Amino acid sequence: MRSRNDLMRNQVRLHAALLVLFFCYLVVMLYRVQVLKHDYLKKEADLKTTGHETTKGRRGEIYGARGRLLVSNMPCHDVSITPCNIASKDDGKLAAILATELELDYAEVLEKISRKRRTVRDEDGSTREVPVKYAQIAVNVPLEKSRALREKLKAAGVSRNVHYDNVFVRYYPQGKFLSNLLGLTVAGEGGTMGLEKHLENELRSDIGKTSYTRTPDGRQIGNVPLHEKHRHDGMNIYLTIEEPLQAIVEEELDKACEKWRPFAAYAIMLDPKTGNVLAMAERPSFDPNDRKSLQGYIFRMRLIDEYFIPGSIMKPITVAGALDYGIISPDTMIDCTSNGVWSEYKVIDHRGRGYGMQDITGVIRKSSNIGTAKIAMLMGPQRLYRTLMKFRFGSITGLPLNGEKAGLVWAPNKWDKYTLSRLSYGYSLDCTPVQMARAYCALANRGELPELRLIDHAVNPETNEVVNYPHSPPERIFSEEVGEQVVKMMITVTEPGGTATKAAIPGYHVAGKTGTAKKIKPGGGYFEQQRFVSFAGFVPAEKPAFVLLVTLDSPVYVDNPQREVFGGSVSGPVWKSIAERALKYMNVEPYVPVEKK
Repeated sequence: MRSRNDLMRNQVRLHAALLVLFFCYLVVMLYRVQVLKHDYLKKEADLKTTGHETTKGRRGEIYGARGRLLVSNMPCHDVSITPCNIASKDDGKLAAILATELELDYAEVLEKISRKRRTVRDEDGSTREVPVKYAQIAVNVPLEKSRALREKLKAAGVSRNVHYDNVFVRYYPQGKFLSNLLGLTVAGEGGTMGLEKHLENELRSDIGKTSYTRTPDGRQIGNVPLHEKHRHDGMNIYLTIEEPLQAIVEEELDKACEKWRPFAAYAIMLDPKTGNVLAMAERPSFDPNDRKSLQGYIFRMRLIDEYFIPGSIMKPITVAGALDYGIISPDTMIDCTSNGVWSEYKVIDHRGRGYGMQDITGVIRKSSNIGTAKIAMLMGPQRLYRTLMKFRFGSITGLPLNGEKAGLVWAPNKWDKYTLSRLSYGYSLDCTPVQMARAYCALANRGELPELRLIDHAVNPETNEVVNYPHSPPERIFSEEVGEQVVKMMITVTEPGGTATKAAIPGYHVAGKTGTAKKIKPGGGYFEQQRFVSFAGFVPAEKPAFVLLVTLDSPVYVDNPQREVFGGSVSGPVWKSIAERALKYMNVEPYVPVEKK
């Protein structure tokens, strides 16, 4: 009897022990699930029951002053698949269609489709197989191509589990028009050059994200999202560039490059009163829509990031400084020598011509290096240096472009015997074309130097709020009287006896100056044939509609490469072609009666 009771008692104890062990097991499992693996399991559950949709805002667009769209966004599709849901028997057929229609490698596409599962490692170190739910096939597919792809897949019965996400790709509707200025974007990086890079913060858009509860097969439950972050589009930028003027400049530069075959050519047109950049172009350029053609292309914006030797277009600036300091008057006579050589300072006039005694107007009209150098000697190093500083040489213009160079004018204590004379006619300094164009605005304004502007305003596309960019007043750097005197001298340059008669425009007084400067050899000295040839000026001289600088780097006479090239004979006619068309577009009436022959 006792043994039977003992047996029952032992069974009860065993059952109790098993219950305790089971309870302990439950506690351990609950602890593991609720504490140790809580975050992981919650994440897994969310993945199965929560869906997400991302929408990328549009990058800001760029417009010209007249509203012409220069940079936009083209809607495209990113194509992806859900490999785990694709039947293995359809892998080859689907891969063939995707590879053919999207111009992809068949083997690579097939590999993505065939990979149905992948191995993942959990936080506790264990591994497991999970289905592959996403694989990217192609990005930025044009809508026409993606539509054709859909039809092919549908006809073949393999259209399910192929997805098309709406995206926007940067598009330049005008092709290479203004391309050096506008720059480029790279997917995932934003702007990489030009305005696209400098204005990245303004143009960049935000990504919106919506979270919702879904069924196991992916359908959304209800219409109210769990969480929603709205996307934001980038700001739309409006430039000061006048599109018709830009087109004129680019067309005439293309003609000049065809005729003269230079290493490079560039031109910039400014409104001297406001400092607005009306046009700026250079060659070579590129088509930002044709990315394949950009392989090996070195992006440059020579107007702001390349030093050039201005040569004689510096002479009116030297004269303006001397007049403003009272060192000379327009009637001051300068001995330009009878043989065109000032041996003490190694200054030579063109082809050793001796201009003899000249007043200041004659020095400018004849473009005498000797005359200008002697004026600089009368000024002395400090006054010439201060003159160049007033014109802001050695300082950036502040245009919203990455890579602008400030240039360099050495302080007088670092000058040698020849620096003073050479500076006076545009050597022995580092400057950019845009700096020289701004300096000519001060001449056109009779002494007022403007701040340059390239961006007029920005618009928030969501609220239509307008953000105006500041417009600073010009700074007076020399007297109006001096300005009038220098302009009268510059007019004679395009009149009979001047160096730029080919830049003259019937019916208008053109004030300008030629420049011809030999390029420096890497090891020192100068090239004989490689030259910067320039013409800078403004028209009408009485009330300038614009300032225009045109420079060709190392042009040649195609039929006679050894023939010398000069600013007056090469850049002068290009300047005239641009200016004539610009005056017509701007409806600027002639100031001077045209003589009938």
